[in-house]
Amino acid sequence: MWANGIDLVSTGGTAKAIAAAGLKVTDVSELTGFPEMMDGRVKTLHPKVHGGLLAIRGNAEHAQSMKDHGIAPIDLLVVNLYPFEATVDKGAGFEECIENIDIGGPAMIRAAAKNHDDVAVVVEPQDYQAVLDELAAHKGATTLALRRRLAAKAYARTAAYDAAISNWFAAVLKDDAPDFRSLGGRLIQPLRYGENPHQTAAFYKTPDRRPGVTTARQLQGKELSYNNINDTDAAYECIAEFDAKRTAACVIVKHANPCGVAEGSDLISAYRMALACDPISASGGIIALNRTLDAMAARVIIEMFTEVIIAPDASDEAIAIVAAKKNLRLLLAGGLPDPRTVGLTAKTVAGGLLVQSRDNAVVDDMTLKVVTKRAPTEAELRDLKFAFRVAKHVKSNTIVYAKDRATVGIGAGQMSRVDSARIAARKAQDAADELGLTEPMTRGSVVASDAFFPFTDGLLVAIEAGATAVIQPGGSIRDGEIIKAADEHGIAMVFTGVRHFRH
Repeated sequence: MWANGIDLVSTGGTAKAIAAAGLKVTDVSELTGFPEMMDGRVKTLHPKVHGGLLAIRGNAEHAQSMKDHGIAPIDLLVVNLYPFEATVDKGAGFEECIENIDIGGPAMIRAAAKNHDDVAVVVEPQDYQAVLDELAAHKGATTLALRRRLAAKAYARTAAYDAAISNWFAAVLKDDAPDFRSLGGRLIQPLRYGENPHQTAAFYKTPDRRPGVTTARQLQGKELSYNNINDTDAAYECIAEFDAKRTAACVIVKHANPCGVAEGSDLISAYRMALACDPISASGGIIALNRTLDAMAARVIIEMFTEVIIAPDASDEAIAIVAAKKNLRLLLAGGLPDPRTVGLTAKTVAGGLLVQSRDNAVVDDMTLKVVTKRAPTEAELRDLKFAFRVAKHVKSNTIVYAKDRATVGIGAGQMSRVDSARIAARKAQDAADELGLTEPMTRGSVVASDAFFPFTDGLLVAIEAGATAVIQPGGSIRDGEIIKAADEHGIAMVFTGVRHFRH
C-alpha cells in the first residue's frame, strides 16, 4: 500500500517498472483474473476495470452490482497512450503503426473522464505534481475542480489522438475527402491576444513535424504574438524554396507577405538585396534566413528594427550580437521544411472547415513552355524561376518583379491583377527614390504572375515598368491576345501550367 492508503494496479510492463522503483503494485491480470492476451491487445477491457471506473459512488444500484461481482472502485487513472504519433513520425511501416494504436487506454480514459465526479484521470506527466499535491493535501483524495479540469483535458487528448490516427489512415488510403475530418493539436502556449487586442488566442502544435515556428527554439526576446507567429511561418515557408546548399537567401515579411526576397553569395548580400526591394515596409518585419546566422550578417541585420529573426541555426557569436537587442526574438528552427512535402492546410469559415493539400508545387519540377517568338535568355530564365518561387508565397492577386535573383517590386493581395502590377511598379519607384537611384530597378527585370493575365492591361503595365520576360501559368481564354502583345513588344514569355493562388 502506497502513501495515503492508495493501492496501485498496473499493466505488465508498467507494473514491472513500478515494482523496480520499490513500490507495491498489483498486476491488472490479478485484478481481472484474466492474463494479458493477443500480444497485449486485451488486458484492461474487463468489467472489473471499467466497472471500477464507471460506478457512481453513492448510487445504491451501482454499489450492489459492485458487491455482487467483486468490483473494487478505481479512483485515479493514469494513462500514457501508445506513442502512435511518434511511431508515424519516425517513418514506421503500416503494421507497426497499427500496433501502436492504443485501444484500452482511450477506453479507460473516456470512462474515467465521464465519471469525473468520482474519478481523477491523468493523461500526461506534467499533471502528476498537481495530483500529488492534492492527494497530500486531502488525505488521498482530489477536488472536483481538479477532476473536471483533468477530464476536459482527457477528452481533448483522445480527440487529438484519434485525429492523428484518422488523418494517417486517410493519407495511407489516399483519401483526400474522408467523410469526417478531425484536426488536433497540443498547446504550445496561450497568447496575449489574437490578431487584435480584443481577440483571445492560443498556439497549438499538430502531429505534422515540419521545421518552422512550431519547432523553433526561441533564444531571446519578448513572447511571440499571434501576428508574429503567423508572419514568421509565412517567412520561413518562403525561405524554404531556396536550397541552402545552392545559395544563401533572405526573406523579409510584413503582414504575411514578402516585401523583399533575394539570393546571394552569403547572408549579408542576400539580406541587403532583399532590403533594397522595399526598405520602408521592411522596418518592423520578420527576417527568415536559409543558412546558419553568422556574426557578420547579425551585425548588419540588427541595425534595423526587426521583430523576429528565424534561421535553421546561429553561431555563438551571432547569438551574442543579437542579444544586444533584448526585444528582438531569435528563433532557431533546427532545419528547413521541404517545400515538396505533402501535408494539409486548414481554414475555418462560418460553420465549416476548408481543408486542402499543401501547395507543394516547385518551379524546378515544372515543364516551362516558351509561348513567344523570343525565348528567355539564361539570365532571364534564372530570374523567372526565382520570381515564381516568391509569387507562390505572396497573397493573390500577385505580381513580382525580379532582377539578379532579387525582388525589385512586389504587388500583393489586390482585387485586380493590373492593380498589383501598378503597385509593384510604384513601390519599385519608391525604393529607387529611397536609395537615390536614377531609375527603378524594374528596368530590365522579369515579372511573375501567380495566375494568368485575364487581359493585356496587366502585362502592358509590367512592360512599361521595364520587364523583359514574363512567367505565368497560362490558361486564359485570351492567352492568344496576351502572347501577341508580348511578341509585339519583343519580350519573352513562359507558361508553367501551375497556378499559385494564395488567399
